[in-house]
This record gives sequence, C-alpha cells and structure tokens, in this order.
Amino acid sequence: MNSNFVDYVKIYVRSGKGGAGSAHLLRVKYNAKAGPDGGDGGRGGHVVLRGSHQRWTLLHLKYTKHVFAEDGQHGGENLRTGRQGADQILDVPLGCVCRDADTGEFIGEVTEEGQTLVVAKGGRGGLGNDHFKSATNQTPRYAQPGEPAVERTIIVELKMLADVGLVGFPNAGKSTFLSTVSAARPEIADYPFTTLVPNLGIVPYRDDMSFCIADIPGIIEGAAEGKGLGLRFLRHIERNSLLLFMVSCESLDIGKEYNILLEELRKYNPELLDKQRILAVTKCDMLDDTMRSQLAATLPTSLPTILVSSASGLNIQKLKDLIVKMLVDNDETTR
Repeated sequence: MNSNFVDYVKIYVRSGKGGAGSAHLLRVKYNAKAGPDGGDGGRGGHVVLRGSHQRWTLLHLKYTKHVFAEDGQHGGENLRTGRQGADQILDVPLGCVCRDADTGEFIGEVTEEGQTLVVAKGGRGGLGNDHFKSATNQTPRYAQPGEPAVERTIIVELKMLADVGLVGFPNAGKSTFLSTVSAARPEIADYPFTTLVPNLGIVPYRDDMSFCIADIPGIIEGAAEGKGLGLRFLRHIERNSLLLFMVSCESLDIGKEYNILLEELRKYNPELLDKQRILAVTKCDMLDDTMRSQLAATLPTSLPTILVSSASGLNIQKLKDLIVKMLVDNDETTR
C-alpha cells in the first residue's frame, strides 16, 4: 500500500494558558501609594487547523502526536499587557473533518483555502488590578489569574472533495476509466484490489470546463461491516455530488451487482442514496452490437445507464456529456 496516502490522524492538542494579570502598585518619589497600575495578562495561543491547496493528504501529520500552543505572558507594571501566546497552526487538505476523539463531538470541517478552525482555544488573560479600583477600594492588591489551557485529543479525517465518485467491485475498470479521461495514472492490472488508496483525476471538458473524479478501492459485499478495503475509504464519496457505479459486462447479473453496491452504501450512510447516480457497464468492447442491445434491455431502469469501454473509447464522450449535464442540473437545483 502507498504509505504516502494518509487520511486519518489522531493528535493530542493543548492550547496556551492565559497570562495572569498584575497586582502591581505604583510608587513614585513623592507618593508612595499612587494607585494600582497592573496590566492584563496575554491570551494563550490557539491550536488551529488551516485549509491549504498545497496539501493532498495528512502524511505531514502522521507522526505528530502532540501539539502545544504557547502560554500568554503575565501582565506588568505601568499597565503593560502581557504578550499573547503564539498560535499553533496545522495546515490540512481541503475536505478535512475534525472530531473530539473521546466524545465523538463534531468540532468542524475545513473546505476552503485559508479557512481556519480553532480546535483548542487559548485561555484568556487575567485582568490587572487597575480594573478593580473603586471609590471605596483605591488600592486593590489582587488581580485575575489567566484562564487554564484547553487540552483534548482530536481526530482529523480527510474526505476528498470531488464532483464524481466511482463505485464498483474490484476489477470493474474504474482505474482504467480514470486514466482514460484524466491525467491521473493509478496502478492498473488484471486482478482485484489493484487500487489500494483513493485517486483523484481532473477531467477536461468542452469550453474549458472540467470536473473532478475520485476513484476509491473496490467495494466487496460486506464492506459496511468492515470486510475488504471499502469501509476505510467509503468516507471519500460522502462529499461527491454524483456517484458513478461501474459494473463489468462480464458480470453474470449486472442488476444484482448494482443492488449489492447500493445496499453497502445504504448500510454505511443512508444519505448516500440521496445522491444522483449513473450506472456504466464497462469493458463493452468485448461485445458485438447484438449483444450490447440484448444487455441494454436487462439493465435497471431506475437510473441513467450507459455501455462504455475505456479501451476502445466507446461512449466515453457520451458519458462525460451525461455527467456534466447532471452536475450542472444539480448546481442549479441547489442554488
């Protein structure tokens, strides 16, 4: 397996403590009790996730087990405010979701370039004694302590941002299709589970348009219960606008295979069934026109279907046209 693809990390994070306020009393030559002049403490540093187009996986965080932000400095005399603690900023790929490892609480997600998500908030600095002076207490000798640090263990998961997700059994021709329509070069071979990590490809289209396809490792029956590789990577199709189901024409029952795939998605996340779907029957260059007509008559009628071949180019442009039309229609519907 490609060890450079990392889509899950667990990190212990701790923000900075807030600096304590100062309880200093001003003393000058001719006035030993000139009053309070203690400054405020500085805020502790945050721990922050920041979206970056330069990151594609979480590999750079794989061995980062502890992240500590800097504490805020204490306040000083002459109303000097303590320096704010430095934030710890972790760049992550777009599409990352963050949760609390202990409670499962959803903290947030990062989907845009430069977007920041505070996962551990720095403690506020304490107020200096200057804030507590009054007519009845002109020389307060106390100040606030800073707030304590926030510590927690977080889980960061990458869910790929793509327009189209490829869904199919191992050796259905998904990687070959991706390499045909895009510049992506996934490993391809005539045996199951060639694809061990997700692959992304940008597909050029007419009028300088393009769309993004995500190819995940093949699903097998029982993937939602943890069999095969499917469960680990199914999260990568949760964000796709459209699901392209790919079943080989060599299958004994294409409709049955499609229903098995659909059921695995339903078990994993029922909301996946709300997405638009296309069924593409692959490797159809092996069939003559009569066999294609007979096969087309047996396909499910509940969704758009198309017979394709990545090797010969059969209906590849027609499939791209259909994908773009459905993506455009979906954008107009969601506006």
